[in-house]
Amino acid sequence: MIGIYGIGWINKNEYGGIAMKETSCYEESEFNGLARSGIFSFPFKNFGRLDRISKLTSYAIALAMKDAGFSCIPQKKQDIGIVGSSDSGSMQSDIDYFKDYLDCGRTLSRGNLFIYTLPSSPLGEAAIHFGLQGPLLYAASAENPLMTALTIASEMVLSGETPAVLAGMTEEGAAVYFMLMRNSVSNKNILCDEKKIMAILSRDMTFKKMIKELLNLRKGNN
Repeated sequence: MIGIYGIGWINKNEYGGIAMKETSCYEESEFNGLARSGIFSFPFKNFGRLDRISKLTSYAIALAMKDAGFSCIPQKKQDIGIVGSSDSGSMQSDIDYFKDYLDCGRTLSRGNLFIYTLPSSPLGEAAIHFGLQGPLLYAASAENPLMTALTIASEMVLSGETPAVLAGMTEEGAAVYFMLMRNSVSNKNILCDEKKIMAILSRDMTFKKMIKELLNLRKGNN
């Protein structure tokens, strides 16, 4: 059976971890500065050049790992996979790249915009920073992409591809990631089982409502 060991999330004015029972507020003008607020355990090289989706993804993954009790240090590699999804793929980055192409007279566009025209780029940025060497996959789905990502992640763990997977979803203004591992009798840090999460995600709700439902998991772990 698969268990959820940590959940990290961020929206336009709040971020936190479910197991840690922590929620912090911030102003939109402070978004980039969160990289120096303690979310990352060590400096994120070239964080300023990342597009917004990559920043949100990295924040949520960092929070999920911290929520599950995983520490990250430079040069330390970990056998952890990532399965990510989004509601629009890399559409905004594609638009930004094409606008820049037009502004440059249809002759060229900036390379730092081009690298984010792949929907898997944010996952790659996070994997490089956190030293994650497990499978990496972007999952596209017309219906409930977050459930699809968690289902694929669960199958990866059950098949023995990797002992742990971070699975989640990033929207334009929000992101949430879950740390999945096999249930272990000796591991008391499990937040809840996968079925409970899937029951929540199966309901049609906004991101804000989903986070509220996930925060209720705290009540069962007091």
